[in-house]
Order: sequence, then C-alpha cells, then structure tokens
Amino acid sequence: MTVAAAAAPTGRLALTLAPRGRRTVAVRQFHEGALRVLRPHHLDGSGQPCFVVVNPGGGYLGGDRYELDVVVEAAGTALVTTQSATKVYRTPAAPARQDVRFALGPGAVLEYLPDQLIAYQDADYVQSTTVSMDPSARLVAGEVVTPGWAPDGTVFRYRSVVLRTEVVMDGRTVVLDNLRLRPGEDAVAELGFLEGRTHLGSLLVVDPRVDRALVEQVHELLAAAEQRLPGLRCGVSELPVPGLVVRVLGPGSEELTELLLDVSALLRAQWTGQGRVALRKY
Repeated sequence: MTVAAAAAPTGRLALTLAPRGRRTVAVRQFHEGALRVLRPHHLDGSGQPCFVVVNPGGGYLGGDRYELDVVVEAAGTALVTTQSATKVYRTPAAPARQDVRFALGPGAVLEYLPDQLIAYQDADYVQSTTVSMDPSARLVAGEVVTPGWAPDGTVFRYRSVVLRTEVVMDGRTVVLDNLRLRPGEDAVAELGFLEGRTHLGSLLVVDPRVDRALVEQVHELLAAAEQRLPGLRCGVSELPVPGLVVRVLGPGSEELTELLLDVSALLRAQWTGQGRVALRKY
C-alpha cells in the first residue's frame, strides 16, 4: 500500500451550490469512498433544497476519516442533513475523525441539521468544523450527542468525544467553540457539567439579523420547554458577532432534537415566513 493510498479518507463528499432562478442547485458534486448524497428534495415552498448525506458503511470505526465540504455561493440556500444517526463504534487503535468545511458567500444560507451522533462503548471521536463565511451570510448548525448501548446497560462508556467549531469572517476567527466530553475521567462515570443528564444538544446560529430581542425569544422558548419537560436544562448565549448558541441537556435524543428544531423553526419564521421543516429522509 502506498503512502498516498494510506492517507486517503474513508469517505469524502464535496458539494458546491449556487442559485439558479428561484432555486438553489448543485453545480459541482464529488464523492469517493463511504460517503454519498441523495438527490435533493424540497421540504417547503422556499426553493431551498435539502441534501441528505449517506454513509453506506453504517458506522465509523477506529482510524476512519471522513471529509465533508459544502460551498454555498452568493445568495444560495441549502439544508444539509443525514440519512440516519452517525454511529461511532469501538476505536481501539485510533479515533474516528470527521472534518467538516463550510464556505458561505454573500447572502448565502446554510442549515446543517444532522441526526444524532451516537458514541458507543470505548469510542473515541474527533470532529472539526470550520466555517468561512461572509458577514452577510447565515449559518444554523446543530448537533446532538448520545451515549450508545453498552453490554451492562450503563451509559457514558465512550472514551472521548471532541467537537471543535471555528467560524472565520474576513480572515479572522470570530467564534471558537471547543467541546470535549471524557466520561472516563470521572470516577462515578458521569460528566460533571451534564449534571446527571445523558444527552447533549447544541445549536450554533451566526446571522447579522440576530439581536437581543431574538435572543430573548429563544430564551423564552427554552424556558417553556424546561417547564414542560422537567428533565431538560437549557441555556442560550449571544456570540461576539451577531448570533447565538443554544445548549440543551436532557435524558434522550428525541427531546433534544425536537427542541433544536423548534428553535430553528423560530428563526425560519422570523426570516423567511416559512414554518418548521419535517426532515423526511427519502
């Protein structure tokens, strides 16, 4: 095996999207290895296409490396999701890794709402997300981390999950979020900042139209969810640039996913007049 072959990613997918009339279409599409994308479909009347990323292999293993590149050209809009959960199995030799790179032109919109990340017993996973965006562009990116099944029924048995997100505007880093979950470092097999919860949800929004009033609306939505579902613990913070980040702790992936979609729907209603999307995967 050559050095070049050894360094090849397990799967790579690259999309370049651009507006054509009222709709955004893929003007370039490339894939190799264990990543594919389904033919886009439209979830509402906005003209925004939904692209579904597929991993035919069914899961991530030790030493696997995946690369996802999405470019949305000026005034384009797209929603990217996954066909199913990302499952990270035992990684005895090396962590599984995914590098995500987004580039958004002036006035571009990208919503990245994948299904949950499930880390199973003895799993190590590292995800690096880099976003290069024009100050007039809009980004909504979500993630839900779920502990996978262990033979003895316990949770928090994965070794490590690292999620690093960097947002760059005009060559300058404006947002840097580094989330590291290492349950094995706690003697009681819990993560202190999760406060006994098993699942973590996160939603990053970077948009010039985010203001204090909108942050307050999101806060009220989260507070109502906590009253309705006592197992939840939620928070929202403003960013150094116009935008916000939501963190949600809870007992299950379904509750967290639904709440993040509720926040996303609030933003869509504010900015496009469209309601909540149903992320059908066919």
